[in-house]
Amino acid sequence: MKLLHKDIEKDNAGQVTLMPEEAEDMWHTYNLLQVGDSLRASTIRKVQTESTTGSVGSSRVRTTLTLCVETIDFDSQACQLRVKGTNLEENQYVKMGAYHTIELELNRKFTLAKKSWDSVVLDRIEQACDATQKADVAAVVMQEGLANLVLVTPAMTLLRAKVEVTIPRKRRGSCTQHEKALERFYEAVMQAILRHINFDVVKCILVASPGFVKDQFITYLYKEAVRQDNKLLLENRPKFMLVHSSSGHKYSLKEILSDPTVTSRLSDTKAAGEVKALEDFYKMLQHEPDRAFYGVAHVERAADALAIDTLLISDLLFRHQDVPTRSRYVRLVDNVRDNGGNVRIFSSLHVSGEQLTQLSGVAAVLRFPIADLSEPEDDSSDDD
Repeated sequence: MKLLHKDIEKDNAGQVTLMPEEAEDMWHTYNLLQVGDSLRASTIRKVQTESTTGSVGSSRVRTTLTLCVETIDFDSQACQLRVKGTNLEENQYVKMGAYHTIELELNRKFTLAKKSWDSVVLDRIEQACDATQKADVAAVVMQEGLANLVLVTPAMTLLRAKVEVTIPRKRRGSCTQHEKALERFYEAVMQAILRHINFDVVKCILVASPGFVKDQFITYLYKEAVRQDNKLLLENRPKFMLVHSSSGHKYSLKEILSDPTVTSRLSDTKAAGEVKALEDFYKMLQHEPDRAFYGVAHVERAADALAIDTLLISDLLFRHQDVPTRSRYVRLVDNVRDNGGNVRIFSSLHVSGEQLTQLSGVAAVLRFPIADLSEPEDDSSDDD
């Protein structure tokens, strides 16, 4: 994401002009947008024209519109973002108050105006525009006949390809059918890697499976790379890392990212940091339950006692349409930061973020134990 212009007043009102440069920037933009914001961008509008003879035709024209945002629709697999709202500035093609849907596009700038820019949104812009945040990881989670190719970016876990091949069982005296099917399967996985992994960006490719499937696949991959003289695979050989997983399903990714050898290899990625923070929380919950709490009411009380060392919070909570509820979470983040605590905002599209959502989206590791926080939560925690 490129920040082209930023104009925010002392009262936190103002606007920013941004240009999304890659698919993940659409996810960041989705998290920046709120109902009631003003969005100005280039878009295509279908316009009806009437000729002097009275015949009616229609044509598509590109125009720039400013919408008051009403609905935001994000497709996480395609990374497409559509914003629907009413037109705020009349032009020759669109009347004031007319509805229109803008689909934001890569490498095309947009301007977003808000009545109030809070600290969480401003941090999101900083994160999206920081090139060092792009230390990406790819993972191939596999078992015999099934492979999931996943891209792990700083903000998302994206399934890019799923390979399924029926593998017949070995028969007594003949393994030919079994071995041919395995070769077809390995070939399909290799093609998926070549098609979906950008080796210029990806720093590490995790290959995980139960048993020896991963080892057999890597042997096949290198043998084919030499046979075909595939320089891309041969040059990037050091990026491949073999890890054990309990299955070839996507959910095994959490277990892979928790592996200490993987964590040290991925130490420069935000993804690894989030997984470790969640792991630390669970360990604390198990061994020192008076220093680990979840649920907004408990965590707020710990923050008021200046006890929070690390706050874990899902970005899902900042997309709440109710302004007072959203402000409550922003206040919590500001409170923890002001008192020297660490704040980790988890992406709800990440495996670690999905897990945090099951804990009501907010958890904290405390500097010191507070025993009386373990009372039942009040009703105020139910509004998220």
